[in-house]
Amino acid sequence: MTSRYYFDHASSAPRRDEVADAMAPWQHGVVGNPSGAHEPARRARRAIEEARDEVAAFVGAEPGGVIFTAGGTESCELAIVGAASFHRRHHESTSIVVSRIEHHAILDAAQMVARDHESVSVRYVDVDAEGVVDLDSLREAVREDTAIVSVMTANNETGVIQPLGAVSSVALAAKAGPVTLHTDAVAAAPWLHLPIVTASVDMVSLCAHKLGGPVNSGALVLRGDVGLDPVQPGGGQERGLRGGTVDVAAAVGLAAALRATHRELTEVNDRTLALQAKLTAALSYLPGALVTSRGAARVAGTVHVTFEGIASDELLFLLDDAGVAASAAASCSSGAGEASHVLLAMGVDSERARGSLRLSMGAETTAADVDAVIAAISVAVHHLRAS
Repeated sequence: MTSRYYFDHASSAPRRDEVADAMAPWQHGVVGNPSGAHEPARRARRAIEEARDEVAAFVGAEPGGVIFTAGGTESCELAIVGAASFHRRHHESTSIVVSRIEHHAILDAAQMVARDHESVSVRYVDVDAEGVVDLDSLREAVREDTAIVSVMTANNETGVIQPLGAVSSVALAAKAGPVTLHTDAVAAAPWLHLPIVTASVDMVSLCAHKLGGPVNSGALVLRGDVGLDPVQPGGGQERGLRGGTVDVAAAVGLAAALRATHRELTEVNDRTLALQAKLTAALSYLPGALVTSRGAARVAGTVHVTFEGIASDELLFLLDDAGVAASAAASCSSGAGEASHVLLAMGVDSERARGSLRLSMGAETTAADVDAVIAAISVAVHHLRAS
């Protein structure tokens, strides 16, 4: 039987046992509606508020700023659409500023609002060859009608960490009035201390299943009084910003995943950085290989590489056959023939971009796993070169 090596944590991390244990009581029998008044409802509400405290502490915000959602995509949509809608009701024109390397949850939400409302436009911020936001481009993009600026904490494909402090300073200095700052911290949350790295932004998006939590669970965390309209209206839940009954199990699972991530953060980072260095060095010796953003600060768990003259889908097929689970780019486009918009924004040639491979590690990844994956990739690359 072929051994399995899971190197696709950036798509979805393995479910943690303590997360499953924490969720178990809320997945069978009577689970009260947290909005109710009877004892089962009060018990559910207590669990929700305890989870809210955990999420707030993980980001370094107040519990009242935590809005539970059905995942990272909804959290990002609420931030972009909610901020633009609020601004549009009070101004003649509204612009949304996003980097070109954002997740499609951000890009598509921004384009949707602009498509539906003539008074809304989208402005894009360029990145350099390493995938780091160009601050001069940001300065030019922010105008007096800018409602929100969204730059991700770390890129979900390359792992490159963005200078959020500088982004915030430039954006706030570029216009006379206030501007809301948002960051998609989904890819960063397993690796970075968010109370420090996101301290300068107003809204932070989180997702549970990238941390060993459940799918369809996430949060948008607000710092201070942010102008935001609900995208999903309803019964007034979540401060009136996200209608619908909160899933107790999902919220508890998110909190358990964040708690475990925080507890292990330093130890896992130290260990994984060594594995990242080993994997980076080995891949750089393969024919036609180029490790992406090698000169930029990256989260410890991600190694991204492109291969000249090799198609991602062929490489992924051989790796899967050898027991290696990896991806070509973002989880929403793994194995796709279309070149990554992130790599194209960085100026990577489209043909080379179609030969991309993302290897993403997690808390349980070992040195033996890395050795096995290096061997499997080497065999696959040489096989494809020979054929």
